[in-house]
Amino acid sequence: MADTPASIACEDGTKLAYHHNPGREPGVLFCTGFRSDMTGGKAVSLGASCRDRDQQYTRFDYRGHGQSSGVFADSTIGDWLNDTVAILDSVTTGPQIVVGSSMGGWIAFLLARARPHRIAAIVTIAPAVDMTQRTLANLPDDAKHQLEENGVWMRPSEYEPDGYPITQKLLDEGAGHILLNDPIPFAGPVRILHGMQDDAVPWSLSLDISDALVSNDVEITFVKDGDHRMSEPNGIKRLLSMVSAVSAQLRSS
Repeated sequence: MADTPASIACEDGTKLAYHHNPGREPGVLFCTGFRSDMTGGKAVSLGASCRDRDQQYTRFDYRGHGQSSGVFADSTIGDWLNDTVAILDSVTTGPQIVVGSSMGGWIAFLLARARPHRIAAIVTIAPAVDMTQRTLANLPDDAKHQLEENGVWMRPSEYEPDGYPITQKLLDEGAGHILLNDPIPFAGPVRILHGMQDDAVPWSLSLDISDALVSNDVEITFVKDGDHRMSEPNGIKRLLSMVSAVSAQLRSS
């Protein structure tokens, strides 16, 4: 894949960076996690795997992430969903397997609701469905104070020394995208990979997602010593195997 991404412009002028390889259908569309980007190991490895079997593949950065324009702290779940819809509509062709990591898993299920005729299957890694609701429910007192005073809380992170911004706007807007209060209206194949040592998204959430899905073709793989990212070689190997198997299933059906 070329190092320099292509881009599309949204109606508000935001430029979304992406890489796209044409190939056989169903295509694979990768949705990254919160504050992640399309240069991560899972996204790049999946692209190489798709290229080896001449399968269409697309990876991109949401606004405020990676090589796309926009300000992270100004953005919401709805903005990132709209970015994903824009990439789906403007860049990809034919049915898609949406692969979502963490927040990208939430986006994947929302995308399937927004474009039901385009999404053939969903594969997720530690899907952070309804993550803003869980964040609100577990806010420490100092976070509540910061949000009340400034509208933003700098959440501590082992990956970012200064933490990263969680805005009141993000939390409030996320309430409009909650999925688990109702059946999730996706009937196609769903595969979920979740590490049981995940300290960001509880593995029990994957069971709740399975219960909410109307699909009967749902398989969950729990990895006892797996972490949140599942980006070590064995984790990536499991992911690639899942996507390959679902691709073959869709082609044979």
